[in-house]
Formats: sequence, structure tokens, C-alpha cells
Amino acid sequence: MSSSPIPRSSQRTDPVSYLLLRLSLHRLYLLCFFVALLLTVEFSPAQKLHPTESQVKAAYLYNFGKFVAWQADRAAIADSFEICVLGKDPFGAVLDATVSGESIGGRKITIERPSGTEQAAGCSVLFVSLSEESQLTPILAAAQKMSLLTVSDMPHFAERGGIIGLVAQQGKIRFEVNRSAAERSHLMLSSELLKVATKVIEKPIPGS
Repeated sequence: MSSSPIPRSSQRTDPVSYLLLRLSLHRLYLLCFFVALLLTVEFSPAQKLHPTESQVKAAYLYNFGKFVAWQADRAAIADSFEICVLGKDPFGAVLDATVSGESIGGRKITIERPSGTEQAAGCSVLFVSLSEESQLTPILAAAQKMSLLTVSDMPHFAERGGIIGLVAQQGKIRFEVNRSAAERSHLMLSSELLKVATKVIEKPIPGS
């Protein structure tokens, strides 16, 4: 006795299943990575089996580059994909180890530590350390002109004009996105990235 196929109209398709079916395997892997960070990674010192806070933030820096599109002319002239740390480096060797042997868009990832924004023109991702908070306004202004993806864990970074702010919520590292800041920097953020952000700022910052 053969079973007849279930009519399409009678099949139940919830929104999550529909989204997963539409993602390619590559994008599904990347999305699962972010979901895993958001839902399972904790950085309590008592939980030795979980990644450290620095490891989680380094992994975010590496993966953010896969969800952002830069201007074609900028990408075409770059031999490598540079992730830069401006100010006091909170990662140490962790960030270098995270990206070792990895590439984005066919370009090998390199880590740079510029002494100032004037040396950051070749960067794609710029992590702004907490040590640079007093200079945040001019740093963001310079980064915008150079179309850099700015990321930081300083308080209210996205609300203050940065593009992606790393935040601690309920023992996990999550992130907020300032979409308006990204647009002013001529960067296109993937919809998958926006879906897993805890907050997306759409309105322009007053006075910008």
C-alpha cells in the first residue's frame, strides 16, 4: 500500500522553517553561528568549557565581514581583508589566532593595529577600543569617510554613531546595529545580520 503525498496546502510551514529553507547551506552555516553565539555562549569565569569573552568578540569581528558589502571599487583594490584594532588592544593573541588562515571574499584576513585613524585607510573592519572613547566623535567621522565598518564594546556605541556595538546581556555577548550609520558609510548590511541583532537603529542621529 503506497502512501499518497501530503497536499502542499495542508503542510504546516512556520516562519522559521521557511527562512531556513530559503537560505543556502553557506548562509545557513553563518546564521547558525550567530544564533549559537546569541543563545548558548556564556562568558562566566566559572564555566570553563565555554569560550572566553575575548574569543566570542574576536569571532564576531571575523564573521561580521561576511555579512557586509563594501563598495565594489574599494574591494577590488584591496589585496587582503584587514581587521584593525584602534587603541589599547583587548584581544592579545586571541584575534590573530581566530583569523589565522581564514579569508573573506577570496582575500586573506590580516590583523593591523594602527596608531590612529590616519593609518586606518586600508582597514575594512575597525574595532575601536574603550581607551579611545574620549576621541570617539572624530574617529567615527574619519571612519565614515573611509567607509569602515566600526565595531566596539564601549557603552552605547551604536547609539553614539558607531555601526555595530557589542553588548553584554544576561551573561552573553550580543550586538546592536546602527543601520543609518552604515548607510552613511556606504556599507550594505545583510538582512541575516539585522535579524539577529538585538537592536537596529534606523533613524539618523540628530545633528549628523
